[in-house]
Amino acid sequence: MKKLSPLQEKDLKYIFHPCSQMKDYETLAPMVIKEGKGIYLTDEFGNTYMDCVSSWWVNLFGHSNSRINEALITQVKKLEHVIFVNFTHEPAIELGERLISVAPKGLEKLIFAENGASSVEIALKISFQYHQQKGNPNKKRFISLINAYHGETLGALGVTDIDLFTSIYKPLIHESIKVKGPNCYSCEYNKKSETCEAECFEHMQKIIEKNHEEISAVIIEPMVQGGAGMRIYSPIYLKKLRKLTKEYNLHFIADEIATGFGRTGKMFAVEHAEISPDIMCVAKGLTAGYFPMSLTLITNEIYSAFYDEYQTGKSFLHSHSYSGNPLGCAIAVETLKIFQEENILDMITKKSFYLKKKALEIFKSHPNVGEYRQIGLIGALEIFVNPKTNEGFSHNERAGFEIYKIALKKGAILRPLGNVIYFMPPYIITEEEIDKMLTICKESLDEYIASRIN
Repeated sequence: MKKLSPLQEKDLKYIFHPCSQMKDYETLAPMVIKEGKGIYLTDEFGNTYMDCVSSWWVNLFGHSNSRINEALITQVKKLEHVIFVNFTHEPAIELGERLISVAPKGLEKLIFAENGASSVEIALKISFQYHQQKGNPNKKRFISLINAYHGETLGALGVTDIDLFTSIYKPLIHESIKVKGPNCYSCEYNKKSETCEAECFEHMQKIIEKNHEEISAVIIEPMVQGGAGMRIYSPIYLKKLRKLTKEYNLHFIADEIATGFGRTGKMFAVEHAEISPDIMCVAKGLTAGYFPMSLTLITNEIYSAFYDEYQTGKSFLHSHSYSGNPLGCAIAVETLKIFQEENILDMITKKSFYLKKKALEIFKSHPNVGEYRQIGLIGALEIFVNPKTNEGFSHNERAGFEIYKIALKKGAILRPLGNVIYFMPPYIITEEEIDKMLTICKESLDEYIASRIN
């Protein structure tokens, strides 16, 4: 094992890192980041890394963004926190006004939480309680897609379908009904997502028609199933789902935690389908990588089911100590100002076009790439031993993780999702940096394949 720095030794002495097998840290010690600027992070040894995954998809405008820094400093000098029961403050009010003005039509109220999974928990609970209070006592279940990812708290795990996260907790989980969803790379109807009519929706339609009397809501990741390997699908699927949920009085919950705030090229991914959900979960980009905060947006129609005399017991009792924190709200307000004042969506459109053009030039004919897929500034490579026969790398080989480690040595953070390597860079990335990111990815993939053969 390579000699560790004093900081690395202390980290491993005290800290249990997320989504990690800590034994891996014996050969890849945690990199102690001392500074971040733009799309780059610098460690204690002076090594720099391109943050090609926006530090778990949250950092929109680069590290140490001057505008957000100033907004945070200004707010912390005024008010750091106040109880959010019977009290409020200007940053929360301004955030509500600004966010509702850009949210899908019909979403009028917001509920604060601290992370994406908590937002999903709120969405599920509020849908369930709504139906109980509206005289629909049988509506106690949820529908989600096979391979869905909605977070790792127990309620969120019930609508998640990735064994890595769920299998050990099965005895504790209240399972949703899992439905076969879109898989456009291996379409069972031999269609292309750009021209299909979302024929795969028939699986969802059959389940809803059969079980609608006991279903409270359908929860879905709009346009992109992230944890499944950045599976991108047709907006027609969402159109059909919105129509059917209205027909059978089910809530449509849009999990926009990863896709919201411009990541797919629209402010929110449901806009690709020109629909509006009943409930929408947002987090990650909401505070541009600066602060843990999430929101659950609901319609006034849902809100009205909870508005009554105290004695009726219809209040929605979900809270946490830092609800509506002023620091997070001020950051989120500045995030929305940057979108408006710096034409961020236009920037994303131009850069996503360039990313796709360059990625296809590099990877379209690569012997180990089955598909390059992209929407907005989400790009993903599905890699194979042999794409022609669909021979994949074995789970135990950890090909994606090995490629990630090679890329780190070359100065880029490229997180894998199994055998999918994805790009989700900050929006400020330049064309030259896109070229560098893609070059490092190709070199890392090629180096891994060569080592495998040898």
